[in-house]
Amino acid sequence: MPITAVDCREGLAISTDVLVVGAGAAGVAAAVTAARQGMKVGLIERYGFCGGGAVAGLSGTICGMYLATDRPDATPQKAVFGFTDEFVRLLESRGGLGPPVKYGKTYTRVHDHLVWREAADHLLHESGVHVFFHSVVTDVLLDGDKVEGVLAYTKQGKLEARASITIDASGDADVIAMANFPSFIGENGRVQNPTMIFRLAGVDTERFVHEYGEDTIMPERVTELIKAKNGHGYALPRSKIWLFSTPRPGELLCNCTRVIGPDGRELNPLFAADFTDAEFEGRRQMREYARFFRDHLVGCESSFVDDTGTQVGVRQTRQGLGARKLMNHDVIEGRKFADGIARSPWPIELHSGSKPRVEWLLDDVYEVPYGCFVPERGENLLFAGRCLSAEHEAVASARVTAQCFSYGHAIGHAAAIAVRDRMRPREIRGEDLRMVLNRDGAQLGAPSAAAVTA
Repeated sequence: MPITAVDCREGLAISTDVLVVGAGAAGVAAAVTAARQGMKVGLIERYGFCGGGAVAGLSGTICGMYLATDRPDATPQKAVFGFTDEFVRLLESRGGLGPPVKYGKTYTRVHDHLVWREAADHLLHESGVHVFFHSVVTDVLLDGDKVEGVLAYTKQGKLEARASITIDASGDADVIAMANFPSFIGENGRVQNPTMIFRLAGVDTERFVHEYGEDTIMPERVTELIKAKNGHGYALPRSKIWLFSTPRPGELLCNCTRVIGPDGRELNPLFAADFTDAEFEGRRQMREYARFFRDHLVGCESSFVDDTGTQVGVRQTRQGLGARKLMNHDVIEGRKFADGIARSPWPIELHSGSKPRVEWLLDDVYEVPYGCFVPERGENLLFAGRCLSAEHEAVASARVTAQCFSYGHAIGHAAAIAVRDRMRPREIRGEDLRMVLNRDGAQLGAPSAAAVTA
């Protein structure tokens, strides 16, 4: 059933069952999932395309799908299914996804960001989601602690979007903040620094891989060369870098910049000045690293930059405070939960200083409880994506793409259940939601005997 849209002199008004704010991996998964359950779904996105950090930020990889291991004979072992699997198959069918590539002790897959957009378009059209691109949420409609929808700015004028359930998939917990519901920022306000990711074309990738190996985390000799050249003809503040061959011939995806302020300060993209400085500095560093690669790396002699992120890539900003919080030790110990609605094998990646720190979870996964997406205070609201309720180091693992697809899958189902059964989201049992997800292909399995019960 289509959403009712009313034209007004001052803009638009819509009424829907489920409203999703943000069309990154979590937002697309949530919107499509809820629509497939018969819900009228609206989706508001500030850009003219879907993808969030994966596309606008050009992160470029679907991380978090495969187990990490020290076994030398190991092959990629998938640990995450459900909506992630479906999106991967769709990208593959359109020629937009490379094979698994080595990333330290695990594997990842590099996508074509243009194909990512088109795959999302296809799913949204197919499921009947009413999409509003180029629309920026400016305020929340509240009745006490009940969220009734949002206001957004469009070129046509104001958009008043009312919904039974609103999902904050903005990445920055924008709806939560506008409603003045509890939230927090990183570790005592300190967040992981942003990165300007870029694509380098004209690369002889066969020679490049032959010289530096299959692992996309560059070997120590490249790290040492960057250290030696930094301050001697080049400005290269980050020495440990990751370079990925993409599905396009002769191209590398370059995750190598360390974006800081002109005065050396760490940047938080929640602040307008910091976000602006990040864009300037990110593009400046991009040119420095591209010049270094061209001058010193095998296979890059004729390379050139063919694209950067539409915006600097953001790892962490504001997070919602949930009924539950994923703790650092939950990740490190591979904890399982009876109400776990997503799983992750991805390591903790902390990006600060010249060398990111990676802490691996080997041959295992941890689970994320449903309560990490239910606000501690506030009704008719759920959130999903990297703004989940998690400690600083935990979110450094839990924020990646495969998991964001899983969160959206779960929260899309939760929103549909809340509307259909006239329940508050916090009244839904995570154990019941887990069973629904398993019926929908998530392959979470039954909770183990060692699973923690809330």
